[in-house]
Amino acid sequence: MSDEQMSAASEGAREYLTFKLGDEEYGIDILKVQEIRGYDAVTRIANAPEFIKGVINMRGIIVPIIDMRLKFNLGQVEYNEFTVVIILNLSGRILGLVVDGVSDVVALRRDQIQPAPDFGAVLDTAYIEGLVSLEGRMIIIVDIERLMTSHEMGLVDQTSATAA
Repeated sequence: MSDEQMSAASEGAREYLTFKLGDEEYGIDILKVQEIRGYDAVTRIANAPEFIKGVINMRGIIVPIIDMRLKFNLGQVEYNEFTVVIILNLSGRILGLVVDGVSDVVALRRDQIQPAPDFGAVLDTAYIEGLVSLEGRMIIIVDIERLMTSHEMGLVDQTSATAA
């Protein structure tokens, strides 16, 4: 952990799990992460949107698996030994995100996160909490709960998510 991260941790910062999608690095609130697992085959669901790869049975719980590369229109993905599934617990709903790889955990203060620029109708930034420049890399902080509870995803009940 760098000096900057240690000072952030001592100043009431939040921790974010960072992961790669293509050449970009993203961060999500670590408190939403239940576990990280290797990518296994999924059971496809008929008529599901392309970004929903299917479901897995995880210790008796049926977990929908979302390919974040497809969700963010970053092109087709090649699954390899670095591909992982981040298992999230959002308002009691368990789901998995397929990402190219997990980077690390960073502690960030609110003042380190810059607001996302407004791209107008070209790019929807509603799910982006902000951007962080850290040790020469740019991290896009995603409000994963807002993204997964969005109407287009339909994976988590909006009423339970907003009550939490």
